[in-house]
Amino acid sequence: MKEVINFNAGPSLLPQEVLEEAAQGILNFREMGLSILEIGHRTHPFLLVMEEARALVRELMMLDNDHDVLFLHGGATTQFMQIPLNFLKNNETAAYADTGVWSSKAIKEAGYVGNVNVVCSSKDKNYSYIPRKFNVPQDAKYFHVTSNNTIYGTQWKHIPDVGVPLVADMSSDIFSRVMDFNRFSLIYAGLQKNIGCAGGAMVVVKRSWLDQTPMNISPIMDYRNHLKEQSLLNTPPVFAVYISMLMLRWIKAHGGVDGIEDLNRKKSRLLYNEIDRNSLFEGTAAEKDRSMMNVTFVMKDRSLESEFLAFAESRNIYGIQGHRTVGGFRASLYNAMPEEGVKTLIKLMQEFEKANRAK
Repeated sequence: MKEVINFNAGPSLLPQEVLEEAAQGILNFREMGLSILEIGHRTHPFLLVMEEARALVRELMMLDNDHDVLFLHGGATTQFMQIPLNFLKNNETAAYADTGVWSSKAIKEAGYVGNVNVVCSSKDKNYSYIPRKFNVPQDAKYFHVTSNNTIYGTQWKHIPDVGVPLVADMSSDIFSRVMDFNRFSLIYAGLQKNIGCAGGAMVVVKRSWLDQTPMNISPIMDYRNHLKEQSLLNTPPVFAVYISMLMLRWIKAHGGVDGIEDLNRKKSRLLYNEIDRNSLFEGTAAEKDRSMMNVTFVMKDRSLESEFLAFAESRNIYGIQGHRTVGGFRASLYNAMPEEGVKTLIKLMQEFEKANRAK
């Protein structure tokens, strides 16, 4: 089987050892003679998986006793709707930062439930930077940010305290860097970029904030019910939770969030240095807001882009084509991307530069 380097933005690559253990779990989960795809979600073997996954999140994020962990269906997109249903009434207002497609979708969903105050936006420059000058009204029920913008390659380096509860979509940079996660009243993330495969979402919620939830909310949307049932209110995404448990083990074995951050900083620094050095390429995100997770860049001569993409594919480099709203290229350096994969891409860029200089 040919070796492919996968820079896809999501679903993204998984470590080889996680894939191998997952494959064994599909064939014969823990020597039970059953597949992980076949066992009951309320049986003891799967309860151990769910308990370990939730415990690893708590450990890696160093959560206090007021924060709890859920694994739910629907990815991050369902959370766009579930958050305002739990914390926003139709006569109340939530504050949102608009920094890309995913925050725009979250804003739209919240507008179906209550009022939305978009306190800042970087849409004027195609979401190529993170806004810094804005005010959040103190009567806002919460302030929502998308911590990393997958499509545009920007990242909040610091999310400010604004005097109201903080809510963050961390789908594309969860567990990638150290921060005080207890500052947030709610964090959510689709599993398929940094902590697993597609099919579910992780939610970290502050229990005391759930007192704000209205009484007439649909039971399946009520976080309190999911917490009471320990993520088993309905059949959970069993395989997705299992892969996340394996991935969280992998993160812990590689130095926890501290160790992963060191690796991510090194990987992104190598690639950004090459983009800035190489005569053919240039970055698209504001330098001070560049993401460690999604590196976006274009060619100075756009006519060469299809040729470079074909050149990359001929060398088994997969998933670097940029999103249609930005164009060019995007290399996603999620937690499982090894440093050698980044070095291979850099070598390819250097070879392409040399070949075109010779023309």
